[in-house]
Amino acid sequence: MNLVEVSIEGAKTKALSRQCKECDFFEFDAETATKVLQEIKEQPIQIKQKIVKLSKDRLGIYFNKHIVESLKLDAGEEISITIPDKKHIWISLKK
Repeated sequence: MNLVEVSIEGAKTKALSRQCKECDFFEFDAETATKVLQEIKEQPIQIKQKIVKLSKDRLGIYFNKHIVESLKLDAGEEISITIPDKKHIWISLKK
């Protein structure tokens, strides 16, 4: 069995894997695999979204189902919007 460092998309840390070239068997080292999973979980969700025209003077965005489900959002909930500079919009939930 060969010990191989494996790159996982979305993680800087590499996971150690034991691999057999003859039978294609492989297994991941539990400690390094746990570190990689933790690193991936800590990353924020990034989704591209288009701005849509709602009416004459109003623009808006829709939250896709992944955002709604992960944050457990319901219609009518209040949010707080902060504009720290000309390139960022911060949205905070009022829960």
